[in-house]
Amino acid sequence: MSVSSIIVMIIGMVIIWGGLAASIIHAVSSSKKNKARDAANNV
Repeated sequence: MSVSSIIVMIIGMVIIWGGLAASIIHAVSSSKKNKARDAANNV
């Protein structure tokens, strides 16, 4: 494979895995906020 195709492949992998990591982080942080809010409302 040529150098440019390897670079494009690496950039694509970084974008895909970075988006996956960002979505997981967002889901975890939003669930923590919702749990804290629910606990405060149940008191």
